[in-house]
Amino acid sequence: MRGDLIDIYEVLLDHYGRQGWWPGAGGFETMVGAVLTQNTNWQNVEKALGNLKRHRRLTPETIDSMETTELAQFIRPAGYFNIKARRLKNLVRWFRQEYDGSLEALEGCSVDQLREQLLQINGIGPETADSIILYAVGKPTFVVDSYTCRVLVRHGFINGECGYEEVKEFCESRLPAEAGLFNEFHALLVQVGKYHCKVRADCTNCPLEQFEHTIDT
Repeated sequence: MRGDLIDIYEVLLDHYGRQGWWPGAGGFETMVGAVLTQNTNWQNVEKALGNLKRHRRLTPETIDSMETTELAQFIRPAGYFNIKARRLKNLVRWFRQEYDGSLEALEGCSVDQLREQLLQINGIGPETADSIILYAVGKPTFVVDSYTCRVLVRHGFINGECGYEEVKEFCESRLPAEAGLFNEFHALLVQVGKYHCKVRADCTNCPLEQFEHTIDT
């Protein structure tokens, strides 16, 4: 069975159920989490966010006013804390200067406008930018990660040479432009990637086993 992307989505949704991402308490916390989750797992991000919350530092104003070295200590559990502190400061400075720290102001912008601005911020790459737009602002942009690419390659949708923008365009051109669907699909692809479509594939009882696939990648 070849299937298409919406078939993949529906099978994963039926198997895993709704994931309810992003696991943050609000838009700004989600923005911070999108930076902190680079190259680490969510459990470590939660610890870093917990530190900021307990010390009442999880606001645009406090993060912007803190010294980078001080911020780095609060987010230490997330790893690469010195680098992430600088990136987080860059993001928050942009957020305050351009949008007065207002999520409502961000919501008034188009996806293309926001994406262009975010990608100009030092330390904000495509995956982080798309995560902020989708999960914090609630606008439809598809988030691509290693799980997404692995699943799509193994099921013959793309080849392994495709870059981030090519994969993103492929997915968006074949799915309804709905933030809720993009949100759930990304989370579901992460689930099947964690449990089955690993670097060494484990196809036994995989919900996508019914679709044509190869593990020779």
